[in-house]
Amino acid sequence: MARISGVDLPKDKRVDIALAYVYGIGRKLGSDIITEAQIDPATRVKNLTESEVNKISTIISTREIRVEGDLRRDIQASIRRMIDIGSYRGFRHRRNLPCRGQRTKTNARTRRGRRKTVGAARAEKPNAAAPGAKSAASTTDCIAWDTSPSRLPALAASVEAWSDSRPAFIKRSCSAVVLGPITHEVAVSPQ
Repeated sequence: MARISGVDLPKDKRVDIALAYVYGIGRKLGSDIITEAQIDPATRVKNLTESEVNKISTIISTREIRVEGDLRRDIQASIRRMIDIGSYRGFRHRRNLPCRGQRTKTNARTRRGRRKTVGAARAEKPNAAAPGAKSAASTTDCIAWDTSPSRLPALAASVEAWSDSRPAFIKRSCSAVVLGPITHEVAVSPQ
């Protein structure tokens, strides 16, 4: 098995294809290296001799092709520099968003990760009442008032007295309203 730049090349592949397994060497550069080393591209990696492997390694080092760890380090240094100077691309890298102009309203899941639902939680639906169960309106935390216009000032005073600084809400879509803490179920009496 041939080992080039710290990477074990797959032994059953053609040499020109197998060189692309080295980070920093693509198909075009791999075929250029093979041509310069005067090796048949159809040769399988398992059939390479030690001298041919050494030729490939020396060509990579003499042409000063950055591969593997050196290339990864250079890329990370470039990204770190963009973040440090505060460029737009650095900002996008820091926020883990695409930095080449792609849309992010939809897609971009690779960079952004799994979806996180943002927004208000939905109120729980009241369960079907069991024969002996109490309704939400009969609990001690809920009070019902008549919302006719003449009773609204009295309703407001009663709400302030009842709430004792607890979060509360009023539903005015029916003729009677049930007031209760936000953490409890809401029941509105029918019209």
